[in-house]
Amino acid sequence: MSQEPAAAAAMTLPPAQPRPHVLLVAAPFQSHVNPLLRFGRRLAAKGLLVTFTTALHAGIRLCPGDGDDAGAGRGSLRVELLRGGGMWAPDDPRFRVAVEMARHVEAAGPAALEELVRRETEAGRPVTCVVANAFVPWALRVAGEMGLPCGMLWIQSCALLSVYYHHVHALAAFPEADEPGSVTLTGLPELEADELRPLLIYPSGQDLWRQMLVADLGSARERMSWVFVNTFNELEHAAVEGLREHLPVKPVGPLLEPDDADNGESSTAAGDDGYAAWLHAHPPRSVVFVAFGSLVNNESDEVTEIAAGLARTGHPFLWVVRDNNRALLSADALDALAAACGRGGKVVPWCAQGRVLAHGAVGCFVTHCGWNSTAEALAAGVPVVVSPRWSDQHINARFLVDVHRVGVRAPAPLTKDALHERVEEVMSGPEAEAMALRAARWKEKARAAVCDGGSSDCDVQAFVDQISLAGAGR
Repeated sequence: MSQEPAAAAAMTLPPAQPRPHVLLVAAPFQSHVNPLLRFGRRLAAKGLLVTFTTALHAGIRLCPGDGDDAGAGRGSLRVELLRGGGMWAPDDPRFRVAVEMARHVEAAGPAALEELVRRETEAGRPVTCVVANAFVPWALRVAGEMGLPCGMLWIQSCALLSVYYHHVHALAAFPEADEPGSVTLTGLPELEADELRPLLIYPSGQDLWRQMLVADLGSARERMSWVFVNTFNELEHAAVEGLREHLPVKPVGPLLEPDDADNGESSTAAGDDGYAAWLHAHPPRSVVFVAFGSLVNNESDEVTEIAAGLARTGHPFLWVVRDNNRALLSADALDALAAACGRGGKVVPWCAQGRVLAHGAVGCFVTHCGWNSTAEALAAGVPVVVSPRWSDQHINARFLVDVHRVGVRAPAPLTKDALHERVEEVMSGPEAEAMALRAARWKEKARAAVCDGGSSDCDVQAFVDQISLAGAGR
């Protein structure tokens, strides 16, 4: 008899509420995918249901385990392909041309995203909010039309976001496109016209990207509830505070893989071309690591110069030369690569860059200064030789060399003499120890920011609490 009231009460209990569900939408470039995935894993680890989507194609690498668990457990990350709406198949060769890919995804993406949101609702996983990269403004537009709150993950520095926002909204006096001059914004050093010209703020022959950026930032204040930035407060405090007057900025970086925090020495990844074991065999701070990201193509002459410059240093080196870049090289450049491997170096087509930088054997990083590479170098405490090429890379280099003083500047394209001289400056020059100490301090600050109770962790937790409260109130 005593069981009957309990049974009746159980029958009248309201159905369990689904977990708050964050849908992440990435631009289909590896440098955009990586930080958004890492952000998603942090959200999932705090109990949210997280689904990641993009126009997945053959040029995108996901980490082992992503999407394997179907999102059932805490810390898991679901992966759903953007499909339908005429979206190309993942192996379509047209994905290899960046502009064609961007135009196609902008055209086909809205219908595919609407369909994905509806499928999730029908599966009992209604989407609570959408977070997208920059350069997919259509995703935020679709979210708004479907009544979903939305945010952006800005994958570059807060300094650059401030430059773009001030320019789009005419909040500062920028020099004319072809004139000398400079601009000073809160939290940034004075930026000369030559540092501004590689950016998309001026007509540059890259109108599609500029239009997307203006679409993202032109209505950001009205459209976005959150602007997450892959930085941390201690690194860009003044820039963050200055921009908070205009946007709801939340620093959540540096966005690293969990394994990147253990000095890169705890495991050897499958299919790593043997670079992990190779690093283990070298003494601390002895290896020069050379990598130019997923988009820079080094010409044959530069590859030959880099090989000769590295050989002159006498230091062991790990050099990433992507397969699609290697296919463009001359026979002489390929011979130089082969010879480099025989002189104490190792050349690989890909590596887990964060893990390599975190390895104690690495003493110098030769980089193009993309923001992912910049943040990973600071978080690993590795001094740098910077050779910036375009976009934000010159500004990132300015901070690393002139503001934080953790590296030296080299020309682009690199020459063997310049590379040799700059590597020696970082590895054994008069300022080498001071640079290494400053870099080590940034490592401590970066790791503290993402630990429990750190500045970035608190901003992530505040978002999780807000989303959880909104989900409970549905």
